[in-house]
Amino acid sequence: MRIKIYQIDSDLDKERVRFLGSDEHDSLFGKMKIDPSIYKQVFNAVIDENDLEDIFRRFNTDGHPLYRGSSMSVSDVVVTEDGKAHFCDSIGFKDIDFDESQATIPDNLFRIVYVEPHRPAYESDMEDSYEGESKAVKGMIELIYNDDGTILVGNDEAKLIGMEGNRHLDNGVSIIAGPFFVIGDDGEDFRSLTDEEVNKYVQKYAEPEDISDEETQADMGFVIYGME
Repeated sequence: MRIKIYQIDSDLDKERVRFLGSDEHDSLFGKMKIDPSIYKQVFNAVIDENDLEDIFRRFNTDGHPLYRGSSMSVSDVVVTEDGKAHFCDSIGFKDIDFDESQATIPDNLFRIVYVEPHRPAYESDMEDSYEGESKAVKGMIELIYNDDGTILVGNDEAKLIGMEGNRHLDNGVSIIAGPFFVIGDDGEDFRSLTDEEVNKYVQKYAEPEDISDEETQADMGFVIYGME
């Protein structure tokens, strides 16, 4: 399920309502009314969980490589793929009205296609920083250049540290392990993907591949040199 998570931007929180539950909000300001303009989007991706309590647990433990926020807490807002918004309350979640168009989406985001083992590829966004890029692949980045102005960015040590095989590359033999993303190449730096590129790679990696650990490890390709 695709979800979006919004958290209050401390710089915009003039009334200091971050971390306030609905009861506390009501006692201080009267009937709770959420102001979307003080929120910023910190996540927009696909996850396996579809229950709000499971989502809460995930973003307080494992998180997600594309997550840009702090641990999920009271006052956060989760928007599910049906368009409904849910306020994280002191106990459970409360359905609310939330105009996403008023919330802030950071300017420093790249539009990418994200590909995880055993899952269909999907469009998402990623922070424009080395930290964001390395977090997305869970380690040191490796660049694999395509011939269409795009780049596959994966984990340089994925096979060494035992990450699962993800997809076969275009030669049908080599394997890329661990999560990777597709991003545009502007010659000197990364760029966001175009609509056409997003559609191309979402379709290309739509079907997950079943790649055994043995096949992944066999593709490591070490060469050992001896000295007399």
